[in-house]
Amino acid sequence: MSDEIGLPPLNGLRAFAAAGRHLSFRAAAEDLGVTQGAVAQQVRGLEEHLGLRLFLREPRGLAFTEEGRAYHAAVSRAFSQLSEATVALRSAPSRVTISVTPTFASKWLIPRLAEFTEAHPGIDLRITATERVSSFHADGIDLAVRQGRPPFGASLRADLLFPQEVIAVCSPNLIARQDLPLEAAELSRTTLLHDSHDLWPKFIEAAFGGEVELSRGLRFNQTTLTIDAALAGQGIALASRFLVQRDLKVGHLVQPLDRALEGGLDFYLLTPRQNASDASLIVRDWLLDMTSEGA
Repeated sequence: MSDEIGLPPLNGLRAFAAAGRHLSFRAAAEDLGVTQGAVAQQVRGLEEHLGLRLFLREPRGLAFTEEGRAYHAAVSRAFSQLSEATVALRSAPSRVTISVTPTFASKWLIPRLAEFTEAHPGIDLRITATERVSSFHADGIDLAVRQGRPPFGASLRADLLFPQEVIAVCSPNLIARQDLPLEAAELSRTTLLHDSHDLWPKFIEAAFGGEVELSRGLRFNQTTLTIDAALAGQGIALASRFLVQRDLKVGHLVQPLDRALEGGLDFYLLTPRQNASDASLIVRDWLLDMTSEGA
C-alpha cells in the first residue's frame, strides 16, 4: 500500500532493486530470502503502481526498459544512502543527558569524567547544570541528580547517592596558627562564607548553642562559589562532605570544626521507570558504583 505522498510499496522497491542487480527474479529471490514467485509478484505490483513497465521478460531473463533503467539507478542510490545513514547512526555515540546542580557538576562529577570516558567511550555524556527542577520529557533529560526527600514521583526511580552531611571547611592557611577545633570566640572573628542554603545559623546552633556573631561574612548564590572561596583562603564554608572529600584528602582543605550537620535533604539519582535507554542505565550504574566505592 502506498502512503499519503504517493511513495511506492517498499517491498516492491526492494524486489525491483534486487532483480535489477541480477536481471533475474531467481537470483533476486536468493538475495532476499523469498521465493521467485514472490519477487515477480512484488515487481509486477510496483509496475502497476507506477503505470509503467520496468522490465522486459525475455527467454534468457530480464532486460530493462528505458524507464526501468533510469528508475533502477535512482532506487539503488536511495537504498545506498539509507544503508550509509543506518551505519552512521549505529556507529554514533549513544547520547545521555544528565541534569545536575552546578555544585555537583563542578565539585564531584567533572573531576571524574575522564574515568567515565575511558570506561565508556561509546557514550556521549551531556551535562546540564541547573538549580531548577528539569522535566525529563520537555527538557530531554535522561537522568537527574537532585537534593531532597523522596518520593519524587511514581514515574521515577530514586537511588540514594550521598546523605547530606554538612561540614565546615577552610584553607589550612586560614587557621595555620590556631588550635583545632576552633572555639566559638575564634569562629566569631573569622569570615564565614554563606550560600543560598543559609545553613550557618543552624550549624552554629548545633555546635555552640548559637553563641557566635554572624555579622562577618561573604554571601554567594551557589555552594560551589563558597567552596572556591574557602580554597582561596577567604573564609570558612559549609558543604556536604562528599563534595569536598578529595580536597580534604590531599590537604587543600581542612575541617576547623568537628561538628557535622545532617540535614535530611540527601542527594538522589533519578531515573525514569519506563523507556530508559540502555546507555542511560549504564551511566546510572556507573554513578552508583562510584558512590558505593567512595570515589
